[in-house]
Amino acid sequence: MAYRDKKSRKSFVETWKGRGYEKGETQQFWLSLLTNVLGYEHNDTVLFEHHVSTGGYIDVWIRQSDVMIEQKGIEIDLDKAEMRQGELKTPLQQVQDYAASLPLTEQPKYFITCNFKSFRVYDRSKYGDKELVNNAFEFALEDLVEHPEYLGCIVDPGNSRLRKEQEVSEQAGRLIGELYDMLRSQYHDPDSDEAKHSLNVLCVRLVFCLFCEDAGLFGEPDAFANYLTRVDPTNIRIKLQHLFENLDKPRAERDEYDEDIKVFPYVNGGLFKEKVIIPNFTQEIKDFLLNKVALPVNWSNISPTIFGGIFESTLNPETRRKGGMHYTSPENIHKVIDPLFLDDLKAEFDAIRTDEELSVIKRRNRYRKFHEKLCSLVFFDPACGSGNFLTETFICLKRLEYAVLKEYKSKQMSLFDSSVEGEVELRIKLDQFYGIEINDFAVSVAETALWISRLKANKDYMLLLDLDEKDFPLDDRANIICENALRFDWNDLVEPSRVSYIMGNPPFVDRKNRTPEQRTELNEIYVDSKGKTLSGTGDIDYVAAWFWKGAQYIQNTSIMCAFVSTNSVVQGVQTTCVWKPVFERFNIKFDFAYRTFKWNNDTDNEALVYCVIIGFSNKTLTIEKRIFDSNLVEKAKNINAYLLDADDVYLPKRTSSICPSPKIGIGNQLLDFDNYLFTKDEMMHFIKAEPESQKYFFSWVGGNEFINNNSRDDGLYILWLGNCSPQELETMPKCMQVVSAVQQARFKSKRPQTKKLAETPTRFLVENMPQGVFMVIPVVSAGTRDFIPIGFLDDRSLCSQKLMLLPGATVYHFGVIESTVHMAWMRVTSSRYGPSYQYSAEITYNNFPWPNPTDDQKAIIEQTAQGILDARALYPDKSLAELYDPDKMPVELRIAHEANDKAVMDAYGFARDMGEPEIVAELMKMYQELTKE
Repeated sequence: MAYRDKKSRKSFVETWKGRGYEKGETQQFWLSLLTNVLGYEHNDTVLFEHHVSTGGYIDVWIRQSDVMIEQKGIEIDLDKAEMRQGELKTPLQQVQDYAASLPLTEQPKYFITCNFKSFRVYDRSKYGDKELVNNAFEFALEDLVEHPEYLGCIVDPGNSRLRKEQEVSEQAGRLIGELYDMLRSQYHDPDSDEAKHSLNVLCVRLVFCLFCEDAGLFGEPDAFANYLTRVDPTNIRIKLQHLFENLDKPRAERDEYDEDIKVFPYVNGGLFKEKVIIPNFTQEIKDFLLNKVALPVNWSNISPTIFGGIFESTLNPETRRKGGMHYTSPENIHKVIDPLFLDDLKAEFDAIRTDEELSVIKRRNRYRKFHEKLCSLVFFDPACGSGNFLTETFICLKRLEYAVLKEYKSKQMSLFDSSVEGEVELRIKLDQFYGIEINDFAVSVAETALWISRLKANKDYMLLLDLDEKDFPLDDRANIICENALRFDWNDLVEPSRVSYIMGNPPFVDRKNRTPEQRTELNEIYVDSKGKTLSGTGDIDYVAAWFWKGAQYIQNTSIMCAFVSTNSVVQGVQTTCVWKPVFERFNIKFDFAYRTFKWNNDTDNEALVYCVIIGFSNKTLTIEKRIFDSNLVEKAKNINAYLLDADDVYLPKRTSSICPSPKIGIGNQLLDFDNYLFTKDEMMHFIKAEPESQKYFFSWVGGNEFINNNSRDDGLYILWLGNCSPQELETMPKCMQVVSAVQQARFKSKRPQTKKLAETPTRFLVENMPQGVFMVIPVVSAGTRDFIPIGFLDDRSLCSQKLMLLPGATVYHFGVIESTVHMAWMRVTSSRYGPSYQYSAEITYNNFPWPNPTDDQKAIIEQTAQGILDARALYPDKSLAELYDPDKMPVELRIAHEANDKAVMDAYGFARDMGEPEIVAELMKMYQELTKE
């Protein structure tokens, strides 16, 4: 729970100390408290002056947190009874009566009574209603400065309705997965396309019926369970077919004497239209459906946003093969939709609600216009999957609509204008939502999730607003189609002029795992004005295609877009390849961005994926730019392709450095088919049999060996015969056997380059063997480290391609490269290899702007760099991996790095308190100066 800082809490207390008028200031007081003390993020869901059926108004109802509040003026004693509905009642008794008038599922866990200066919190889960009066937790307004947790029940995730919905949804998903497996075994050919499709449709329909039953949307309690309970298992398939046919049939067209289906409504919407194969049920399957799936779970409490993803991943054969249940969490969805549109809509609503200068009539007109705006917005997800982005957006819009209509029905509004009652109407529709999804089953799940969202919203808001809206038949639906979004023309689904926002989470497929079809799709999308595939397209991830098509679609419109992506598109070589043509061709800009964060899919077997979120629109739109980094938000003048507040810069691949510096190259690439590498024991046996070979053995060092400090006892050795003359080689028959094995393996290869290399079997594919001492940089290093462990080796070691080699590098060069300045540059410009960084010679090193130090500054860097090496030497038994573990780094080494950082920062002229984004922004300015023509 992230409470606001002490300064904000103190300001709130000072503002409200000694004041508090119940009728005029309750709403302002609690909204301010929720925001400035507790950091509550769902103010739009808080209900004020909510009318209850028994008479009276709930002052404050924080329904999402299971909290109900009775607010009194500052002059009122919280123990004093007042006349309410003809009886004397204390504030506690009043709130108890309000709660009792609600359905059990709506009654809160906590009561709070307050008079602006004192608070009393009552926990109904611990005490009965009669015991509450003697078990209040009481505190004063001033206590909130030091103890915001006194109202922690409001922000405790354990009390959240959303958390409960998540738990129910996960439980439901597991049960449906088990039921799926049981039903699948009953199909004659379960692997046929027809059987798989039928089973998926059957499960979707069963879930919908279970939800409707528990939500009270069928004609009587337990209607669906009762319909099946008295049926023999062998007849269930026939009874389900009969029910599904009638759910898609208007009552006037049904058999009027069929009593079994009389209680079920005409659903419409297309969910029950298609005829599919329903397999035979067994007694075991019937018992499981009724006693394990239907009865123990309250299906009306499922979260459509979460359950759609869980359901699709549980039942979709493609995702089942990957193992585990997964879904996009609402928290991650809100990282996209909040800055894209929801924050602004909430702010607009709050401005109307809290503007004290508005007259009742003006406020009403502002609310009316705002409601009309909500009903006019159109949302499009061109990679919608199971519809979780669309579903969560629909839910949030309905909450806002409810909040607006609740204000219409408030005492104050209706007192001044009786006509508002006719304007209280739920008007946000599913046909405001569009989606494209390639998987037909995911499409049906998305449509069903949205229907359930609509039914839940109707149920909740009709109760809260005392409206009479029809649940069935389903007279509107979302516009979701089954198509390949990269081959389909988005204009054919919806004209850009109608769309307000585009959002989504396109597939995470890196360039190495793209299918041939996906490779073709990218090549056909990333083209120049003549239709020719752009160079570098082979280096980019599949998700880039959605950014291209999105940017193309929104040209000359006011549409705002936001997509989730793996962070690879803003790092390394991809950055230029992905964004330079998009920016230049379609004239877009970034409006907001989330820098790299771990994408939590809430999976049972969670894959480690690091993502960014990028919001963009046409350059013609004026939008305040924001960059989100961990828990910080910074305003930006410009967000470039590296997600920095800096000018647009694109770093190309370079074969040499833009500054005078040691040349960098990769280590040796053998192509020896595992013939030239030996363990120590293998090498010793070899030398014993052929002593003349000893001088041709070298220590073999790759990135892993270097970082983990593998000793020569447990490391590998390389037999390097490239400098051995033919005459000498002929005197060593064992070496000749090894060379012959390499030659034969190369000859057998289908690659021409490898066959060619068979002509020189003692040589490597890539050779890089510096003389003397040289610096090495591991190509791959853990992303958790503050510094890549860089160091030096000598010419008794040969290095693999997993190390970068810098012959002629001095301790000065080491100091600069091992500094936070270079590490910050590396973190932005190098690629990711899973959770690790993959150092790029062509992008990171060769584009790096070196400092231009004075002689004194260079000497200081040499001293501090040597200090790092000396600090390492204090721990000869520790590997570099151990020394650079951020949780275990020795204090001497950390101090040495801090001293080196200061020296390097001084050489650049950087302020020592600059953060990494600022450092990289300055380096990019230097880069522009160094490379301008």
